[in-house]
Amino acid sequence: MAEPYDLLVIGSGAAGLTLALSVLAERPQARVAVLAKNALSEGSTMYAQGGIAAVLDATDSTESHILDTLSAGAGLCNPAAVRFVVENGRRAIEWLIGQGVAFDREGSAYHLTREGGHSHRRVIHSADATGKAVQTTLEARARESGAELFEEHIAVDVIREKLSGDRLGRCVGAYALDRLGGGVKLFPARMVALATGGASRVYLYSSNPDGSTGDGIAIGWRAGCRVANMEFGQFHPTCLYHPRAKSFLVTEAVRGEGGRLLRPDGTRFMDEYDPRGELAPRDIVARAIDDVMKRLGCECVYLDISHKPAEFVTSHFPNIHAKCLEFGVDITREPIPVVPAAHYTCGGVVTDLSGRTDVDNLYAIGEVACTGLHGANRLASNSLLEGLVFGAAAASDILARLGEVAPPPELASWDDTWVTDSDEMVVVAHNWGELRRFMWDYVGIVRSTKRLERAKHRVRLLLDEIAEYYGSFRVGNDLLELRNLAMVADLIIRSALIRRESRGLHSTIDFPAPDTIAPPQNTILVPKNFSARRVL
Repeated sequence: MAEPYDLLVIGSGAAGLTLALSVLAERPQARVAVLAKNALSEGSTMYAQGGIAAVLDATDSTESHILDTLSAGAGLCNPAAVRFVVENGRRAIEWLIGQGVAFDREGSAYHLTREGGHSHRRVIHSADATGKAVQTTLEARARESGAELFEEHIAVDVIREKLSGDRLGRCVGAYALDRLGGGVKLFPARMVALATGGASRVYLYSSNPDGSTGDGIAIGWRAGCRVANMEFGQFHPTCLYHPRAKSFLVTEAVRGEGGRLLRPDGTRFMDEYDPRGELAPRDIVARAIDDVMKRLGCECVYLDISHKPAEFVTSHFPNIHAKCLEFGVDITREPIPVVPAAHYTCGGVVTDLSGRTDVDNLYAIGEVACTGLHGANRLASNSLLEGLVFGAAAASDILARLGEVAPPPELASWDDTWVTDSDEMVVVAHNWGELRRFMWDYVGIVRSTKRLERAKHRVRLLLDEIAEYYGSFRVGNDLLELRNLAMVADLIIRSALIRRESRGLHSTIDFPAPDTIAPPQNTILVPKNFSARRVL
C-alpha cells in the first residue's frame, strides 16, 4: 500500500481548494491530495456568476444578513449555522482578496450589488463571473502549494476501517477511477473530505456543469452518513432559453440591477405573485415563471434589462452580453428569453459546524453538505460563502486533530478480476436519459403525491438494474455517475414524499400550504449502516 495522505479532498471547487490551501498554509509538510473529476476548474464554482454575500458595507449589519437568510430558509435554517457563516463572511472575503481575487471596485470601495431576498447591497463580485475569478485564483495557488492534484479522477467510494464482526469504523481513504489512464486506484488517507458539489444534473434541465451528479451525497450515504432536506432543490428562475445554449445561467444580479420579467406580450407579471416583484427569492420567481408558462402554454418568458444604458449593461454583465450575442440576442436592445432550470442542492450530507459527518474522519463541505445554513431555500450568493467558511472551519478542525489520528491500516487494492467489460453501454445511456426525464416531469418545480409515487416506482427499478450492472462489469465514468444520480434521485423522492406540506423550495399541489400546526422539521434520512456514535 502506498504511503497514506494526511488529507484527501474529493472535489476541487471553492470549498475543496479552500480546505487544501488552508491546511497547507499552516502545515506545509502535510501530504494533501485533491481529486478532480474533470479538469481542476471544471466544477460549479467556475460557473457561479452573481457573487458572494457578506456584510462589507457600514450601512449593512450581521443581524440583517442573518434575518434575510432565515427568512429565505422558511423556518428550517439552523440559527447557529447561519450566524456562524455570516459572522465569518468578511474574513472569508479578506482571505480571497489575500489570495489574489480581484473584485470589482467603485472608486476606492468595492462595488456591492443586491440580489433577490437581500435587504441590502452586500454581494461582492467580479463582473458577472465571480466564480471564475475565485476558481482560477485558488487553482493557481493550489498548483504552487505542494498539494498533489489528480485531475480526471472520479471517486468510487470512501473506505471505512473494518472492525470486529460486521462493524465499520473510521474513514481511511477512498477508491477513485482514473478516467484517462483506466483502472481504479487506492488513496489511503488519515482524513477525507467530500467537496463534490451538488446533484442538479439529476434533472433534465440544469444550469450546472455535467459533473454535478451528486457523487459526494451518494458516497456519504453509502458510507453510513445521514442525509437531510433533499426535497429542497433550487431551480434558478432565469436560464437562457435557446436550443444550443445548454441552459446558460443568467445571474440574479440582472434582476437586482433593474431587470424586468415579461410575458411574451411584453407585460410584467412578478408584482402579481409577490410584493417584492423581481427581487423576490428564487423559489417564488421560479414558480411564478413556471405558472405563467403553463397558463399561457409558452416555451419561455423574457428578462429585460435593455431599458438601462447600453454602457451600464455591458460593463456590469459583459459575459452574459457576449454569450447572448452568440445566440443572436443583444441584451442592450432586446429582452433575454429565459426558463427555470435545476440549480442548487440545498440538502445533503449532515454535518456539524466543523464539517464533520457521522463517520469519523470524514468531512463534507460546500454544496454536498447540509450544514443548516440554507434550510428550505438558499438565499442568493450564500453558496460560495458557505463553501469558503466551512472549508476554513474544516481545515481548523483537521489541523487540531491530525496529530492524534493514526495512519490507516493496510488496505486492499481494488479487485476487478472477476468482472468483465460491458458490451451493452446502451443500458447506461438509456437509464441516464429515463432518470433525468422522469425527475423533471414528476419531481420538478411543482409536485404531486401521485407523480412522486410514479417516480418512486421507476427509480426503484433503475436502482435494481444499476446494482446488477455494477456487480457484473468493470466500472466506468458513466456507470459511476448513473449509480450516484439514481441514488440521489431516490433520496430526493423519499424526502419529498415525507414532507406533507409546501415549504420553501418544496411545492406540492396536494399540500399547498405550510404546516402551521407542528413546528417545521428537517427531513432526515438514516442509512442502514448508520452508527449513532455522535449527535450532530
